Amino acid sequence: MRGALAHGHAGCRQPVADGRSRTICLPADSRLTEDFPMGYRSQLRAGSFEGKVALVTGGGSGIGRCCAHELASLGAHVALLGRNADKLANVAAEIHADGGRADALACDIRDEDGVRHAIAQIVERHGRVDLLVNNAGGQFPAPLEQISAKGWQAVLNTNLLGGFLVARECYVQSMKPRKSGAIVNIIADMWHGMTGMGHSGAARAGMLNFTETAAAEWAPVRVNAVAPGWIASSGMDTYPDAIKPMLRGLPKMVPLGRIGNEAEVSAAIAFLLSDAASFISGACLRVDGGAPNARRHFAMQPTDTNPPFDGFHRATVPELFKR
Repeated sequence: MRGALAHGHAGCRQPVADGRSRTICLPADSRLTEDFPMGYRSQLRAGSFEGKVALVTGGGSGIGRCCAHELASLGAHVALLGRNADKLANVAAEIHADGGRADALACDIRDEDGVRHAIAQIVERHGRVDLLVNNAGGQFPAPLEQISAKGWQAVLNTNLLGGFLVARECYVQSMKPRKSGAIVNIIADMWHGMTGMGHSGAARAGMLNFTETAAAEWAPVRVNAVAPGWIASSGMDTYPDAIKPMLRGLPKMVPLGRIGNEAEVSAAIAFLLSDAASFISGACLRVDGGAPNARRHFAMQPTDTNPPFDGFHRATVPELFKR
């Protein structure tokens, strides 16, 4: 599916020639004027990404949406990329309403030609891609013996192939010629296996190895990964009701005594994209409250939780945690 780049008035959308992608239109003329004019309480200095073009895949919801808001609040022009044109339009409209700059492309990251075309559109309009947040992904819970070849391949295509294609095209079309850029690939807590989601674990492990390889081959472009643990994100509401009681019990399995939020993941992403991380490449930053360090034979002791970082002014709490 080929992407269609936004032009024109806020909230505008129209079909393109192939009938599969839609143009999402937003102006791009807002400017930061004070420390937190957009409401997002980032811990980075205001204007840290002023003049930068940041591409966020999977930016229509969850961590991608949150990160898009933070980068925009720090001065970046954010290009949102994903399959759901309506969700992208909503997030871009939020950013514009807050005073930021954003446009969006509807594109299937599993489609090589579509990705190539989408990145070309961004480069044509903005001149470059400085920052990439490779966040798009998806999976479904299932034990290994029940995953079909089609289901296995679908998850690998989304979480591994798609991320590779977007990163490759950003590098080839913009970062390599400019000899600069920063990429953050979003993976997952898969260090001791991902029971119930083995297809996703395999894909995320592959993405980590890709991160380490690209950091060596693509220097001076920096390539890092962020591995979120259990994060209260809207995606949790999409899981079957049968596993929601388990999700509510997750805080008891985390040394810090709670699950994380989207802003805490976004903070790690923004740091790795920033100049403060200029000598960090090929690394993976875990954002998981220490959960992988709590072995099964270790009896977790009751503890007071540390306060979360609630930086995202438009954050939404998953329905399952509202009860």
